[in-house]
Amino acid sequence: MKKYKAYCFDLDGTVYRGENPIVEAKEFIHYLQQQGIEPFFATNNAKMTGAQVQKKLYKMGIEAKANHIMTSAIATAKYIANHFPNKLVKVLGGDGLRQALVDAGMKIVNENPDVLVQGMNPELTYQMLADACYDVQNGAVFVATNGDIKYPSEFGFAPGNGALAELIHNVTDVAPIYIGKPAPHMLEIIRQEFNLQKEDMLMIGDNYDTDILAGINYGIDTLHVNTGVTHTKDVKAKEQPATYTVDTLLEMMK
Repeated sequence: MKKYKAYCFDLDGTVYRGENPIVEAKEFIHYLQQQGIEPFFATNNAKMTGAQVQKKLYKMGIEAKANHIMTSAIATAKYIANHFPNKLVKVLGGDGLRQALVDAGMKIVNENPDVLVQGMNPELTYQMLADACYDVQNGAVFVATNGDIKYPSEFGFAPGNGALAELIHNVTDVAPIYIGKPAPHMLEIIRQEFNLQKEDMLMIGDNYDTDILAGINYGIDTLHVNTGVTHTKDVKAKEQPATYTVDTLLEMMK
């Protein structure tokens, strides 16, 4: 494998599972940092702010630069600010998404939104989902941070944001605009902000349908690691397989 300037790691299932770090990934990140390479982290998880992601990684023994953390919430806020400026936005998500939208200068409302933005929020209630369906039926543009149907936790697979977004889709017959992986928005932001070339970038992830397809769709090299959602044998059987496949990231240090 050639060396890259930007190693872009997914988080859930690649760097950690729930609150537990994946030891091999942690060691590979330290290995890169010892060579003067600061990794990037591109996560579809919109629940946390960049600062909260940084703190979570630090507790696991991983030091991440704040400007090297790209969440789907940050990418979503940038997308809405560019495409729907001066519109009223309702947030069906956590602190990470709300803070990103505020930082982008969007006005947050609780009723009669022009745009409904959905991100992962484990505290969602039935009534919140029902109200979101009413908002979309009343004409609100439906934007979702990401379409992950499931994500790995320390207990097994849990419902992802995409599972809930598709619930709203099925009720309203309005498909959301998905911003996170496999869309390339986060990777493009990283490339632009750090003046990178695509050949300098590598997307690393466990989920073929999000992480690997994001890299493929964007036109950069990809590395699938067999520690999360998609098994290696299934990735190798794809019409567009990952550039590289490994069981764990320790293989990258050989």
